[in-house]
Amino acid sequence: MQYTKLGNSDLNVSRICMGCMGFGDSGRGQHSWTIDEEHTREIIRRGLDLGVNFYDTAIAYQSGTSEQYVGRALRDFAKREDVVVATKFLPRTAEEIESGVTGQQHIERMIDTSLKNLGMDHVDLYIYHMWDWKTPLYDILDGLNRIVKAGKARYIGISNCFAWQIAKANALAEREGFAKFVSIQGHYNLIFREEEREMVPYCEEENIALTPYSALASGRLSRRPGEGTTKRAEEDSYAKFKYDATAEQDNVIISRVADLAEKHGVTMTEISLAWLLTKVTSPVVGATKLHHIEGAAKAVDLKLTDEEIRYLEEPYVPHPLSGVMAQNRRSDAEKKHVWSVGDQLIKH
Repeated sequence: MQYTKLGNSDLNVSRICMGCMGFGDSGRGQHSWTIDEEHTREIIRRGLDLGVNFYDTAIAYQSGTSEQYVGRALRDFAKREDVVVATKFLPRTAEEIESGVTGQQHIERMIDTSLKNLGMDHVDLYIYHMWDWKTPLYDILDGLNRIVKAGKARYIGISNCFAWQIAKANALAEREGFAKFVSIQGHYNLIFREEEREMVPYCEEENIALTPYSALASGRLSRRPGEGTTKRAEEDSYAKFKYDATAEQDNVIISRVADLAEKHGVTMTEISLAWLLTKVTSPVVGATKLHHIEGAAKAVDLKLTDEEIRYLEEPYVPHPLSGVMAQNRRSDAEKKHVWSVGDQLIKH
């Protein structure tokens, strides 16, 4: 495994971050394909053996049971100082707003609940999961700064935002003397490269770490088109929403991944991640089977030539925004829906 600094922090992270959305009680969340605690522990232990020290979860994942599984496994298998733990919080609920709970109070409640779930006294990276249109940005940044000062989080990151949003947030934080975002977790992979328009160059300029999710496009970059399936592929309607509309043009790229995998004698996962590792700090790679994390770890040592990188990139065409980011730029009425989605995740 290789390691690197996480942006403008002193966190030393593995080049692969284990995404923990697939862990948790499937009866207590929006995903039916998640794995139980026994298998979660097996995968985390294997990740640690392979040198993975960076783990990303969220309070929204399976009603906090992902945090609970991850916390117990890391406490049993690793020293706290040897791992970098990230979790995420959601916007205020309708009930909180109606009862006068401030953004600062909401963030304190969220981090306290996450720390209880994890069984830890702090997280290394606390991530603003989705843009909260109902809460003043000052309140969000002030709330985050308070938990950093209290030692509950070492650094803060953001997810699912546009470059103008993180730029605005960090400018406000700098003006007020608040903690600034050191990382961005956006939607970025070989068949969805829209982050390259503004986010990637902005982060390069400001030394903000890119830790993208959907690194393998929900498994699409790990197998040839039409070749096999998974429970998640069959049941994850959100992933279908993100990719099905552009499947034909994406399949051209996926076929090239398969060609290079055959040429190198490696898996498609290794090729796809080897490409992404030339662009970002540490991709978030979900794992629900041992071979998922083993393939991801191998990708760190695979070097693609400039010609191979061009071969993979050449067929790409612009894609429409999808998922949370599509919701993030919609009308005021639709923004209310984005907020209500987060509300439902908290309630579930």
